[in-house]
Amino acid sequence: MHCVVLAAFAARGGAQERETLRDGWAIQSSAEVGTDGARISAPTYRATGWHRATVPSTVVGTLVDDSVYRDPFFGMNLRALPGMSYKIGQNFAHLPMDSTSPFAVPWWYRRTFRVPGAMRGRRLVLHFDGINYRANVWLNGRRLADSSQVVGTYRRYDFDVTDAVAAGPNALAVEVFAPTPPDLQTTWVDWNPSPPDKDMGIWQPVSLVASGSVVLRDPQVVSHVDTATLRRAELTVGTELRNLGPRPVTGTLRGRIEGVSFSRTVTLAPNDSAYVAFTPDSFPQLRFTSPRLWWPVELGRPELYTLDLSFTAGGRVSDRQRVRFGIREITSETTARGGRLLVVNGRRILVRGGGWAPDIFFRPQPERQDAQLRYALDMHLNTIRLEGNYEDDRFWQRTDSLGLLVMTGWVCCDAWEEWAKWGPEQYAVAAASLRDQIRRLRGHASALVWLNGSDNPPPANVEQTYLDIEREEHWPNPTISSASAKPTRVTGASGVKMTGPYDWVPPGYWLQDSTHGGAWAYNTETSPGAAVPPIESVRRMMPERDIQWPLDSVWLFHAAGGQFTHLLDRFDTALVKRYGPPRDIDDFVEKSQLMTYEGERAMFEAYRRNKYVSTGVIQWMLNNAWPSIYWHLFDWYLRPGGGYFGTKKANEPVHAMFSYDDRSIAIVNARREPLRGVRLRARVLGLDASEQWTRDTVLDVPADSTLRVLALPEPSGISGAYFADLRLTAADGRPLSSNFYWLSTRSDVLADTSTWYMTPVKSYADYTALASMPRATVTASARFTTRGTDEDARVTLTNTSQAVAFFLRLQVTGRGGEEALPVLWSDNYLSLLPGETRVVTASFHRRDLGGAAPRVVVGGWNVSRTETR
Repeated sequence: MHCVVLAAFAARGGAQERETLRDGWAIQSSAEVGTDGARISAPTYRATGWHRATVPSTVVGTLVDDSVYRDPFFGMNLRALPGMSYKIGQNFAHLPMDSTSPFAVPWWYRRTFRVPGAMRGRRLVLHFDGINYRANVWLNGRRLADSSQVVGTYRRYDFDVTDAVAAGPNALAVEVFAPTPPDLQTTWVDWNPSPPDKDMGIWQPVSLVASGSVVLRDPQVVSHVDTATLRRAELTVGTELRNLGPRPVTGTLRGRIEGVSFSRTVTLAPNDSAYVAFTPDSFPQLRFTSPRLWWPVELGRPELYTLDLSFTAGGRVSDRQRVRFGIREITSETTARGGRLLVVNGRRILVRGGGWAPDIFFRPQPERQDAQLRYALDMHLNTIRLEGNYEDDRFWQRTDSLGLLVMTGWVCCDAWEEWAKWGPEQYAVAAASLRDQIRRLRGHASALVWLNGSDNPPPANVEQTYLDIEREEHWPNPTISSASAKPTRVTGASGVKMTGPYDWVPPGYWLQDSTHGGAWAYNTETSPGAAVPPIESVRRMMPERDIQWPLDSVWLFHAAGGQFTHLLDRFDTALVKRYGPPRDIDDFVEKSQLMTYEGERAMFEAYRRNKYVSTGVIQWMLNNAWPSIYWHLFDWYLRPGGGYFGTKKANEPVHAMFSYDDRSIAIVNARREPLRGVRLRARVLGLDASEQWTRDTVLDVPADSTLRVLALPEPSGISGAYFADLRLTAADGRPLSSNFYWLSTRSDVLADTSTWYMTPVKSYADYTALASMPRATVTASARFTTRGTDEDARVTLTNTSQAVAFFLRLQVTGRGGEEALPVLWSDNYLSLLPGETRVVTASFHRRDLGGAAPRVVVGGWNVSRTETR
């Protein structure tokens, strides 16, 4: 194993040097090399036969990347990994590892380095952002901490190694132990299978930091905004100061925010720390006039300021930090129905979000992270929910700059909610974990709320401990006892709910249900269930022999766990009943896109129509941790399908929609200004494109409102499926919204009872006549332009036939016919009326064409597949 020289750099523009220790690591099982940390951490130790690694990483993730195991994302390969002895669908967090598992013993992470000249003579700290789950940490033959001190997935650790480093090579060795019940670990619950190592490893970054004796930690700026005028804001600047030295230090803490300066003298005792704050009462220059406010996406610009902080003692800068922050204030209110309504800078918001899953092995993937956040913005979502499986600091910097709100908190369904099993260690780990995470996140503008529980609120003693820590650590945003509606003795009602569904329900459910997951209050996690990817992704995730109808067990392995391992039970039954039995797997997948489009569109539309009786909805989930056919708005390969575009359609800022409960046509205006003289044209069409009914209406729509305009009549002389076409245009003729529905004269009828995850259906809508629609002909032309490293396509589609061209799917392809992904389409899975022409656009990376010229492929329900350059 070679020795890596650290190239120190001035982190965030100051006296502190920081080097992230990412590359040059190696891992090996203690079963192979033993547990003698003094020997393994000696610089002279030869790590022969170890596996190359980077950090962050997990053990299994590293072994996969080092080609020890076959692609665990394909077919049943994950089950072939050693240690995968738990039953399919079980929550591994509840189970101990099999004693024969290679991950039941600790594994070593090892790295060598030299301290660069710029860092010598300064205080040196090794910083760990996260180790899962326990560890013994060794440096140069000296144990820095043992596994009784380093314990807890979500904790952060600093080790002063000033006296432990050598002038020559240094060797860092970390012996990591996997979690076991009742450890407060991370878990994948029923989202996807858990790896056999339970994600043991150094799963967050490690860095070496050089500074003077006094260091700054976790600065934050807390804003109080004059919400009546938005013209004034008061800022409180705070940071922790820590004296790492053996002598008292008196110095000056200075701050600067874009020309506004402030300072104060601070004295710290040896090895002492203190939270130091600058308040507007003592420093009136922190009262800002005409501030550039930070706003969530589509409410304004997410403006960010720069804070520079430094501590100087004895004429020398000991430490300096530069952070970006937003001037904004987040509060919450309670609606008449008991829902929690979140407010940013005094302006109400309807939370529209999705649950986030990082990579199953927690591998850093910055480009993938960016692509998924862009997808969230493209679907007009304003919130991401993290549950336990957190992302790195880069994620939070990106959400700050993009204006995406983030709700976060603990994970459900494991020891985090098994308080009766807690002992002294669990209480201590929970408190320390919360303190570390609050300090990490409190300064981020995008932080929305913290959930002290997930499916269940903590008992009174634990909740009070959490609340005390949040107050002590200056958490500036709302906290919620849990993601559920269960009240607590300490804080009362939560104002949120998680009453399902998580499995397929018909589109009418969301406006018809009034007791469970329907569009009222704030639903922190819910979903219409299965999300079968387009056929190209299916062919990438499973062997050809398993790509068949009916579905086999390999498909079900890539579904969710627990109650959701049997996709056939609900989603497939509804698909067969509503659309007819699939002819083959391609037909099944195409019908699945119809199901997910109408399901996701209806869910988000219902919550938008009922705002602010409904105050928020989180689609469970936004993405997946591995290739899955369940709970996502786009698949693992970043291929958007029907659910993606149904969501995007439903959440467009100005939207014309059909109401499944009372057949009303509503206009949803999310803009903060009224719409004057807009024109709504509503039509009912037969499957043969015959016009059954039409109505033109000119109207004004108030700002931030929903307006029900008229009722869509039941068509006469039609039995089964038909279409409704809604077009909204501005007074000057510009298109504002275009929405196309397939409806049935026989509606889905819900049962009178519900489970926690779904409401049964007594009878189904009839869309089987869609299969016999007349064929349509569509011509397409495309113009491509280059924009830096990106490519834009402008595609003109014309329906030259007398039939409706239904559910057209567009793709941009490159070498070998592979689709360019990720891709942002202005619209997709769209329908064209006879003679209609529409222009849609797409943006993608030129490199994803594989060096070939781009082509646009157009296919559809009743349209032959065509290809154009």
